[in-house]
Amino acid sequence: METAAVKQISPKVAQTASIIKAEGVCLSFGNVKALEDVGIDVGQSEVVTIVGPSGAGKSTFLRCLNLLQKPDRGHISIEGQRIFNDAISLNKRDLRDVRRKLGMVFQRFHLFPHLTALENVTLAMLDAGIATRDEAVETATNLLDRVGLLKRALAPAPRLSGGEQQRVAIARALAMKPRALLFDEPTSALDPEASREVLSVMKELAQQGTTMVVVTHEMKFALNVSDRILFMEAGRAVETGSADDMFHRAKSPRARAFFAQALDHMET
Repeated sequence: METAAVKQISPKVAQTASIIKAEGVCLSFGNVKALEDVGIDVGQSEVVTIVGPSGAGKSTFLRCLNLLQKPDRGHISIEGQRIFNDAISLNKRDLRDVRRKLGMVFQRFHLFPHLTALENVTLAMLDAGIATRDEAVETATNLLDRVGLLKRALAPAPRLSGGEQQRVAIARALAMKPRALLFDEPTSALDPEASREVLSVMKELAQQGTTMVVVTHEMKFALNVSDRILFMEAGRAVETGSADDMFHRAKSPRARAFFAQALDHMET
């Protein structure tokens, strides 16, 4: 199997400093190797999607980038600041600061059910002490408008549809003014209509220059929105390249088969 030993750097990375850089990330659970020598280099305003079969280690690797899952070995830097290697152990305050730089949107929305959409977005800003209440309400209102939910701002979270809750979760992540957004299969729990709503918001964020790393099975999104795609299988980075190259000119046999099947599925 080919690996990602020869790394492809996109034009955006070449022109700007890396926002996220990971090298040689390894992680085992007992005797099971979940990740083996996985790396990524994400430049400002770049959209990188991570794709591959179920169980490839995509979500595990994403969680390693903001240390929700601590790797066994490797190097991870955010804006040139090393946040993980074998010699670094961040204290809780430093770890919190790192996570503020990388907004996380999960498969499940994790909204507080007793709060409104607006309150769910303001809460993180108030807890972090980065805004007064009036500032937090103004920011949350603008962000809910940005994701198309201003009219639902005062609705309790349980009364929102799945797609609406996920868009609130995106607004909440943006409220912390992160340097990049990490998406862990954000449409996997949604029906097709709700998925389209969320993907439309994500596409607009990409067009506005938001730096994004997205684990997804939405192959049309990967093809049409990605600057670069990382294909993973069995805990390894098999191949990386531009979206067009990966879908039409992948080098490794496994990646070629995967993307050929994806194209066939999109055409049916």
